[in-house]
Amino acid sequence: MEHIYIEGKSPYVFVLLHGTGGTEHDLLPLAKTLNPDFSILSVRGEIQENGMNRFFKRHGEGKYDLQDLEKRGESLFQFIREQSLKHDFKMENVVFVGFSNGSNIAVNMLLKEEAEFKRAVLFAPMYPVDITENTKDMSELNVFLSLGNNDPMVPEAESERVIRLFKERHAKVSTTFVEGHRLTKEAVLKAREWLNK
Repeated sequence: MEHIYIEGKSPYVFVLLHGTGGTEHDLLPLAKTLNPDFSILSVRGEIQENGMNRFFKRHGEGKYDLQDLEKRGESLFQFIREQSLKHDFKMENVVFVGFSNGSNIAVNMLLKEEAEFKRAVLFAPMYPVDITENTKDMSELNVFLSLGNNDPMVPEAESERVIRLFKERHAKVSTTFVEGHRLTKEAVLKAREWLNK
């Protein structure tokens, strides 16, 4: 997978996951703002949709290709595990930082993969997938969610669903709301304060 790895002073590692049409360079400034000491593993999505990079296929806005989501989620998780061995960091020290499509693949990995992730910072997530049979215990997970009021891509009910799916599995959830489908400076500063408490 196309990626960037930057060694930091801290044992923690940001795994950066861009939004649709982004690259592995997009969220580097965000990571530096959140905590300049963390190492960085920033990954480029392998799927192309009308020339735009994504992490998994979809059939339309909010209509995920569930088979591809499963496959790509597993593949990305294995890649992160390989990088953890290569660069000698612990999977439990991974902190997912995602925007939009990147947040969505992060939610999938948090739900599906057997790893005790402790923290995630997710901007504009959506996960319109039936997970009633998923009973994963997320009591070790602290997650910061930046959600959009009047978001043209994520209906309010879908934002509520994301909050619910974490809370129902006993994750500790912090939320902030911004206007629209955006990654705002205000939300980033709140995420930084939350992360470094």
